[in-house]
Amino acid sequence: MTETEPGQDPVGEDPRITSLEKRIERVEQIERVRTGQRDEQADKNTRLGNRVLAELIGGLAGGALVGWVLDRFLGTQPWLLLVFLFLGIIVAFRNIYRISMQRPKE
Repeated sequence: MTETEPGQDPVGEDPRITSLEKRIERVEQIERVRTGQRDEQADKNTRLGNRVLAELIGGLAGGALVGWVLDRFLGTQPWLLLVFLFLGIIVAFRNIYRISMQRPKE
């Protein structure tokens, strides 16, 4: 007799066990969603999207605000507003380009 446990035959993968493992994984995923545990990759992508959106809005709003304030003090309406608005757009797109060129950490 061989060194295997009594009553056990060395057989291949049982399809019932594979099906059970798939169902367990599905239930564990549902439980992670229910309890608020998050997927790390999805969180990284969400943070990256929020950062890009903040750069875009910040560049536009910052340029417009600085231009408007300078226009009010210097009386050059609307020229400085337009100049700083376009500068804000350029800076925002440059920052978004720099974010997109960063290599992901392995």
